[in-house]
Amino acid sequence: MGRSLQTLGSPLAQPRRQLELLDEHTDASFQERLEVERLWPLNADTVDVLQLNVGRVCNQTCRHCHVDAGPDRREQMSHEVFEDCLDALERIPSIATVDITGGAPEMNPSFRWFVERCRSLGRHVMDRCNLTIIETKTHADLPEFLAGHQVEVVASLPHYRPLATDAQRGDGVFDKSLAALKKLNAVGYADDPALRLSLVTNPAGAFLPGDQAALEKEWKRELLRRYGIRFNSLFTITNMPIARFLDWLHDSDNLSDYMARLLGAFNPGAVSGVMCRSMLSVGYDGRLYDCDFNQMLELELSEGMPRHIRDLDADSVKQRAVRVHQHCFGCTAGLGSSCGGATV
Repeated sequence: MGRSLQTLGSPLAQPRRQLELLDEHTDASFQERLEVERLWPLNADTVDVLQLNVGRVCNQTCRHCHVDAGPDRREQMSHEVFEDCLDALERIPSIATVDITGGAPEMNPSFRWFVERCRSLGRHVMDRCNLTIIETKTHADLPEFLAGHQVEVVASLPHYRPLATDAQRGDGVFDKSLAALKKLNAVGYADDPALRLSLVTNPAGAFLPGDQAALEKEWKRELLRRYGIRFNSLFTITNMPIARFLDWLHDSDNLSDYMARLLGAFNPGAVSGVMCRSMLSVGYDGRLYDCDFNQMLELELSEGMPRHIRDLDADSVKQRAVRVHQHCFGCTAGLGSSCGGATV
């Protein structure tokens, strides 16, 4: 099980200190690299995804978690902020997808009500699920609820082997995850075209993920052969050097090497597909960010942009300048990384 920065009082729990550490251990700035490649400024094209981080409360404490989520956290999106998000969706019909994350987003008391309201507005809804939440008594009917509202499930699973998953997420997580996946399959996920099930994997250490297409074939073969489990897509995501993973990199003296690895693997072709160019991130308190990673580092939208979801309008955030820092090398290394996996 990972440590909680919040609980331990680590200096890395402070976003400003995290940004300083990244500056200290990176040889060049991300902005400078974009300038060299004539890709600066980095501007958003549109906003077709609204991603809500509805709280940092979680039934797990994963050692790589960039949100520093866990059972000890208390931050939760209020019902009022959920209503502000619905008002924004009604004002801006071009936002086609609502991406709900956490923590364990299902633990927010307004989660199911919000899903129902979003679906009534005709929006596609994604639930970023840690799987083990399905194995708790209070959420045992979650597969039926999600299937009944045609919610796309994006589920975290570090590996199809038990040891790798439990090492990253805690003892017994793999078995609970398998049980949850079988329940999702049982209600139609990965068989019904309207019920998409995607898995998300990230490396266990200070290295980049492998080729997404090749890994997806391997995972589909092995999960079906070993456990009879089916899924639609595999997303490979690079570990971002923030929060708990940054803490581990720093304590293990891997931070400089990891940042050098990200910088060395910088791929200009990955820049066009980074998620900040087509989405907005909403914090549990309603504040706006370019992405979930910027949210955790408290890098709000650039000057002149709305600060809160209640003030969002369709025109103000189009073509906005995206705020960047050294952690952005994580999204542009190798084949790229986003909430939807590789960008190349």
